[in-house]
Amino acid sequence: MTDYLIKARGLGVVRNGRHILQNADLDIAAGKIVTLIGPNGAGKTTLVRAVLGLIKVDQGQIETAPDLRIGYMPQKLHLDASLPLTVARFLALGGKARVDLGEILGLTGIYKLIDMPIQSLSGGETQRVLLARALLRDPQLLVLDEPVQGVDVGGQAALYALINDIRNQRHCGVLLVSHDLHLVMATTDTVICLNQHVCCQGHPEQVTNHPAYLALFGDSFGDGGDKAGAQLAPQVAIYTHHHDHQHDAHGNVIQGKGPDGACGDTCGHHHHG
Repeated sequence: MTDYLIKARGLGVVRNGRHILQNADLDIAAGKIVTLIGPNGAGKTTLVRAVLGLIKVDQGQIETAPDLRIGYMPQKLHLDASLPLTVARFLALGGKARVDLGEILGLTGIYKLIDMPIQSLSGGETQRVLLARALLRDPQLLVLDEPVQGVDVGGQAALYALINDIRNQRHCGVLLVSHDLHLVMATTDTVICLNQHVCCQGHPEQVTNHPAYLALFGDSFGDGGDKAGAQLAPQVAIYTHHHDHQHDAHGNVIQGKGPDGACGDTCGHHHHG
C-alpha cells in the first residue's frame, strides 16, 4: 500500500462563481501529524470536507489508501441540556466499535467519566470523550477539528501530549485543524498555512522563551507559572510564516513578498492572541 493515506493535488472548489479553494495540495502519511491553519474563511473546512469525501471538488484529484478508515472529531458538541445522555451511551451511539472500549477509555483517560452525564463535563473532558469516540473506529487517519478549542492552557498541553501518544502507539495519520496562526502542536511534522490556497508550509519551531509564546501566555499561569510553563512548552511550538506573495482585500494573490517575506496583514491573515 502507498505510504500516503491521502494525496491531494491541485484541489479547487468554486461556489457561486467564487473560488473558495484553489490549487491546494495535501499529503498525509501514516504516523505523521499535519496541522492545517488559516483565518476564518480560508477554506480549511472546505479542504477537510473534500478530503473526507463529503463534497466534490471542481478541480484536482484526491487519492486515498484502499479501505481507509477515518475517525473524525468535530469542533464542538451541541447537545440539548435536558437530554439524558451518559458518556457510555454517547460512545455507543457512534456505531459498532472496532477496538476494545476499555483500551480506548484507558488511552484517553476517561474511565471515571463513563457514567457521567455528558453535559456535565468540562471542556477538556468533552474533547477527550469526542476523541475516544473517533478512536473506537480504529482509524488509520484521525481528523481533529480544533481539538483544543475551549480548553484551558494546561488542558491544551495535556491534549497535545495525548494526540502525540495516540500517533505513536497506533501509527495513525493525524490531520489537525486550527484557527491559531502562531501556536501549533510541537510534534507536528508539517504545518500548512491556507488562505484559499496554500500560502506556505513547513516545520514548527520548538518553544523555549520565544517572544510570541511569552506574549500570549506570559500572564496566564498565575502563581504556578513556572510549573505550568514547563508543562506546556514541550507541547506547543511557534509557526513562523514565510510567504512569497501578498493578498489583496478580497483574498486574491498579488505577486511579491510581504514585509520580510513573513505573514502579515498583507497576506489577508488576522493573527489571534
